Amino acid sequence: MKEVNIILFGVGNVGNRLIDQFLKIRSRWVEEFEISLKIPVIANSEKAIFKPEGIGENWEKDFQYSAVSYQLESILEFNREHQLENPVVIDATASKELVLHYPELVKKGFHLVAANKIANTLSGEFYYGLRRELQKHKKHFYYETNVGAGLPIVQTLQELHRAGEKVTRIRGVFSGSLSFIFNTFSESDAEFSEVLQQAGKLGYTEPDAREDLSGNDVGRKLLILARELQLKKEFKEVKIQSLIPEKLNGKTSTEDFQKRISELDEIFEKHKKEQQTDHVLRYVGEIKVGKASLEARLISEPRQTALGQIKGADNIFEIYTESYAEQPMVIQGAGAGAAVTARGVVSDVLKLSNRLN
Repeated sequence: MKEVNIILFGVGNVGNRLIDQFLKIRSRWVEEFEISLKIPVIANSEKAIFKPEGIGENWEKDFQYSAVSYQLESILEFNREHQLENPVVIDATASKELVLHYPELVKKGFHLVAANKIANTLSGEFYYGLRRELQKHKKHFYYETNVGAGLPIVQTLQELHRAGEKVTRIRGVFSGSLSFIFNTFSESDAEFSEVLQQAGKLGYTEPDAREDLSGNDVGRKLLILARELQLKKEFKEVKIQSLIPEKLNGKTSTEDFQKRISELDEIFEKHKKEQQTDHVLRYVGEIKVGKASLEARLISEPRQTALGQIKGADNIFEIYTESYAEQPMVIQGAGAGAAVTARGVVSDVLKLSNRLN
């Protein structure tokens, strides 16, 4: 029996769903894969619980009453003291501070699984430095959910690269929130501001929807995929079309922006009316490998194409290669949601576990 010990950072929406999914599937992993999964540490930004035997069904109560203040060194010491077998840090936070500790965690014997995409979008110096540490210490780093939630886009690119298949272009809808917004807006008579508010109520957008409308999230995902394709790019090199007019930029508070979102209606109604017949609006990301260009922008797409037909908050990726030159490989599915992301993290942990001796 192979034992895997999870040290989970982050108990928000994704972290909560993740724990529930682990608790439901761990007996199956014992039977089917001979993997004994334990979660001896759960931590948020301030407190953590430490249970050498692993948490159980009542973990929320335990966390509420037994969590203590901690430093990262407390977790390193706990790992040393209990000699945890195959310790895996899962980062379900949005913390840059934790990411900066990844190299140290790798040196101390931890594998990494991250829903947090910051590590893969920092400077090239950090990005390649982390990979050198992983190689040196023979540790693994999985981050499938960085792009496309639970869709196997990163894995597919890695396998194509290993097989010697040259990827020439990637194009698609990379953002679940922007997918929902433009899919809905293109097919309804609702004002853009109404659709934006609906996306917020459904939990698709950030509390400040300008985080989504800026296009920066799509830009980061483009950078992650570009680096998988061996393009040495920095975030500042990604060409990003922001959908936020100057008058509503970051100098305006979130509250003021919410009060003024109707000012977006005229702008996007104009975009909609200027389209050709049977076209729809889509916010797309595109990588042209030969030109080493990365771009995120709003386009008008024919309704009958793969990108034009997506619904809800789906993501879609068209991957063009030497073998798939005319008809691309298409990966499509749910691109947003805590449950989907958590399931992607669980899948990463299983893939990692299967590679351990």
